[in-house]
Amino acid sequence: MNSNETEKNLDLNNESDIEQEDAPIYQMLTDENGNEYRFELLGYHEYKGNTYYAFIPAEDEDDNDEGFTEYIILKSVIHEDGTESLDSIEDPDEEEEVGIFMDNLFAEEIDYDGEQ
Repeated sequence: MNSNETEKNLDLNNESDIEQEDAPIYQMLTDENGNEYRFELLGYHEYKGNTYYAFIPAEDEDDNDEGFTEYIILKSVIHEDGTESLDSIEDPDEEEEVGIFMDNLFAEEIDYDGEQ
C-alpha cells in the first residue's frame, strides 16, 4: 500500500463509505477451515434483487506481481436477527450467472488499449 493512501475496513451498513473511491476498502474473510484472509473490495452491484460484492486478495507491500488476479464474489445475506453477512453463492447456476454479469461490468471499466 502506498504510504499516501488511507485504508478502510468494509462497513456493510454504510453505503456512502463504500462508494467513496479515495481509499481501498478491506475485509477479513474466513474460509471453511477457519483461516482468515485479507481481501480488497473491487466493487459491489445489485443484480436481480440481491447485492453481490467482488473481492481480490489484498496485496502485500512487497508483492509486485502485475499479473492477472481472479476475484471472488460473495452475496449479501440478511439473517432473521437483522444481521448481514457475506456468504458464498451456493447455487452453481446463480454463481455462473452473477459471474458473467460481474465480468461484463468489470470489462467495461478496464482500458485494455491504454487509451484515455
